[in-house]
Amino acid sequence: MRRWFLLLALGLIAAGVWRGEQRAVLAKAARICMECVGLG
Repeated sequence: MRRWFLLLALGLIAAGVWRGEQRAVLAKAARICMECVGLG
């Protein structure tokens, strides 16, 4: 059962990378960090 979840997770990560989603996630994370520090 754990292997299926691992394969599913890896497949979804690969699909996100293929679609270029990592840029959107990084941009949102940077924006949230800047707001927490008070710079944004």
